[in-house]
Amino acid sequence: MHLIDKVLSRRSAEKRLIRVGIVGAGSIGGSTAYQILRHIPGMTLAAISNRTPEKAKEILARAQLPSAPFVRNQTELEDAIRKGIPSYTDDAQLLCRAEGVDVILEATGTIDFASGVCLSAFQNGKPVVSINPELEATLGPILNRYANDAGVIFSGSDGDQPGVTLNLVRFVSGIGLKPLLCGNVKALQDRYRTPETQAEFAKTWDQNVKMVTSFADGTKISFEQAAIANATGMTVTQRGMIGRQFNGHIDELTNSYDVDELEEIGGAVDYVVGARPGPGVFVFGTTGDPHIQKYLKLYKLGDGPLYSFYTPYHLCFLEVPNSIVRVVEFKDPVMAPLGGPVVEVISKSKRPLKAGETIDGIGGFTIYGEAEKSKIARSEDLLPVGMAEGCRLLRDLPADTPVTFSDVKLPPERLCDRLWREQCAFFNSSSQSDGASLRKAS
Repeated sequence: MHLIDKVLSRRSAEKRLIRVGIVGAGSIGGSTAYQILRHIPGMTLAAISNRTPEKAKEILARAQLPSAPFVRNQTELEDAIRKGIPSYTDDAQLLCRAEGVDVILEATGTIDFASGVCLSAFQNGKPVVSINPELEATLGPILNRYANDAGVIFSGSDGDQPGVTLNLVRFVSGIGLKPLLCGNVKALQDRYRTPETQAEFAKTWDQNVKMVTSFADGTKISFEQAAIANATGMTVTQRGMIGRQFNGHIDELTNSYDVDELEEIGGAVDYVVGARPGPGVFVFGTTGDPHIQKYLKLYKLGDGPLYSFYTPYHLCFLEVPNSIVRVVEFKDPVMAPLGGPVVEVISKSKRPLKAGETIDGIGGFTIYGEAEKSKIARSEDLLPVGMAEGCRLLRDLPADTPVTFSDVKLPPERLCDRLWREQCAFFNSSSQSDGASLRKAS
């Protein structure tokens, strides 16, 4: 972290600021813009885009920039950047094409729209920092390939649980242990929550109600853990993960997993509900080295064979600027897929659904998401929850039924469908879709 501080101090002194273009002015994107403008030396907001520009304007006013200009075209945006004036727009493509933008932060929580933003950024030679695990888990492997082909970086972010977990994975590996389990601590899990049940909470915290619903119904945790799996080569031990209800400390969970099974499958992702400390993430690692085992016991980490490491918080937008420095200055992605998908997030019906209904997508009234091995998901032709919004049902489905591609009619001409087909075609060999093989190769 001290290197990040030094970089920002040097850039500030040299007046050579990292110029960030943010796409999405919701809770995370907007708060990151505020954080950069108010508290991060050596970095500036070049511009922020939102499909409803009034939200972007509100963020800038909150950051004491009430007269920030609305830019309508490339010339206006470039002129504002040259003058050092943060601006806002409703056209994300302006940010992707701007010569004065060093990096794009994708913070929309969308799939189809966000994938278009990423491709445009890559085509214009810009790295993308994503704080969008929905996108990363659904199309991350193919987007990462496009980024690699363009010679730029596609990275997850510090602050979000997947990025915090990957930092912990690197720490555990760096002290000589083998990470075998990546876990997440949740306070609530109820797959039948809806925007109606979560409306008051969303209003209290000024958050998108569908996003809040996806936290409660398990879809969000599934995206986060799938993104981790694809970045580590780990997998799930069962559909939906185990998800124990446990009120003790996570250190006490080390005896709940079979080390030999975890070794055999190349590690696993999971979550626990109600454990301490929470909210947070944890990694269980192992070692066969008697010397390390001796000193782990001396340092109060127990007798093994699994040892517990955890981060008892994730600070969301407060940590995102660190990711931007890592990507721009050090070419160091916080998190990126190793290869093809290992774990996907499939769609399951939240209630009985009728033929002719249109699926309302992530965090809605109709479906929830569960993590599943990619090989199984593809063999059963299961519909990724990230692509379910707008699909029209062709037959009735009972509650808690996995939705297949043959159950729905897809919306016409979506970019995400084209990218999904490319992803399936490119990563179709068993070695690229097997977690243990990916982990060994890495």
